[in-house]
Amino acid sequence: MYTLAGLSNPETGWGITGETFQALGRLKEYGADAWFNLGDKDLATHIRRTDLLRQGCSLSEVTQSLRSALGVEHPIVPMSDDPVRTMLSTDIGELAMQTWFVKHRCEPAVSEIRFAGAEHAQPAPEFERALSESDALVFCPSNPFVSVAPILAVPGVRDAIEGFNGLRLAVSPIVGGQAIKGPAAKMMGELGIESSCVGVAKQYQGLCDVFVLDDVDGDRAGDIEALGMRAAVTNTMMITDADKVRLAEYICELAA
Repeated sequence: MYTLAGLSNPETGWGITGETFQALGRLKEYGADAWFNLGDKDLATHIRRTDLLRQGCSLSEVTQSLRSALGVEHPIVPMSDDPVRTMLSTDIGELAMQTWFVKHRCEPAVSEIRFAGAEHAQPAPEFERALSESDALVFCPSNPFVSVAPILAVPGVRDAIEGFNGLRLAVSPIVGGQAIKGPAAKMMGELGIESSCVGVAKQYQGLCDVFVLDDVDGDRAGDIEALGMRAAVTNTMMITDADKVRLAEYICELAA
């Protein structure tokens, strides 16, 4: 939402540009276990979201309200209006995703991932509609285990994507064996999965028609196609906004 609103901090990759941390500082003064580095403007988002949820609004309605207030014209929909929590089994015990990611800085080794509550969740109505009416579906280059897998864990979503009436594309988040951002490569190694574009593609077998990989990994195109997907090789690195537009246009051309 912050990215689409032009507010995201390009230097950190999270949060809001020009953010301040007065509330966090005061919480620390009060002795709170304030390990989550939440800025003042971001805190306002969370306070408003919690307030609307407590008033009885669905997460879809809350998301619509927030993105509209920030001037985002594009629809943003959650995977579900029901709570689903990502939990990681690690060498120091089970941890919630953000506890592992932020508090422990991704250091504990991960052996298993589960999505608490997913079995009781239902796809959000607008998400379900998008899956049934869209012309193309794109798995963006996010972590396939903690960003995409929770969505696929919601009952009915995987089946809907398997039967999707349009082209399904995925962009590899792994380039040259490394994650451009985040802990995906580390997770893959700890879970016994090849840390490569091919390792990612295997997670999307049966769900993807075209797999986009970086020029650096062009020699793995044959391995991708052996999985039953068409391989598309291009520069997937997104350093600037122009890079993002270029890759998005390339994806749209593939889907046309």
